[in-house]
Amino acid sequence: MNTKTILTAGILGLFAFPMYPWGQKGHDTTAFIAENHLTPITKALCEELLDGKSIVYYANWLDNASHTPEYAYTKTWHYKNIDAGVAFEDAPLLPTGDVVRAIEEQVKILQDRDATREQKQLALKIVVHLLGDIHQPMHIGHASDLGGNRWSVKYFGKDSNIHSVWDSSLPESAHKWSYTEWQQQIDRLNDEQEDFVVAGGTPAKWAKETFNICTEVYNRTPEDSKISYDYVAGWAPFVETQFLKGGLRLADVLNSIFDSQYKPKNSFIKK
Repeated sequence: MNTKTILTAGILGLFAFPMYPWGQKGHDTTAFIAENHLTPITKALCEELLDGKSIVYYANWLDNASHTPEYAYTKTWHYKNIDAGVAFEDAPLLPTGDVVRAIEEQVKILQDRDATREQKQLALKIVVHLLGDIHQPMHIGHASDLGGNRWSVKYFGKDSNIHSVWDSSLPESAHKWSYTEWQQQIDRLNDEQEDFVVAGGTPAKWAKETFNICTEVYNRTPEDSKISYDYVAGWAPFVETQFLKGGLRLADVLNSIFDSQYKPKNSFIKK
């Protein structure tokens, strides 16, 4: 796969080429970037639906909820596993759902005038979380190694796995920032660049972008790799890009749903 193809998942070449979920920091960052791009109407309606709390408050909620009996049905909604050698379009569909279909279904609930407040509240919490998950490369990892959880590596001399590295270790090694500092440092695109990130997007397209990055991660990180400073330096720009894409796309999704005056930039939410 050439550099140009991978950078389709980037932002106008801004980041030169030299991810279970993001950790808490990643989800909070994605949600906070989105919050900074919500229209006043969207922000107010989301907070009303969340009983006065922000979308950042619930950014990590689904990770815990999926492990409770009440919400166990959402466990497979965090990812879409595709084994090596299988094209994205040919991946078998889990009967219990995946991150692509879950986003599509929850968006429909948020748009459904007949859905109850409780149904919409739950759907909003889920969408906020899954827009982070769909941009974590190892969420489109191999089923055979549980999305990289069984892909052993050494991270600065300690036993780990490639999923855990991309989940939290790599972002934290790249920058010791709070989620507000992440937003302040990477959320700096102009309008044209933001449009490039968001325009024409669908959950399937976002997942395929992430799949392409994930394939490259596997190729460049053989099992038992010894990961150190050069790996962090080489891949940190992709972490930044994925956080930013997730946040901008989440904002567009929520604005498209909640603000009647907003013109959707994505291509799957119809008004």
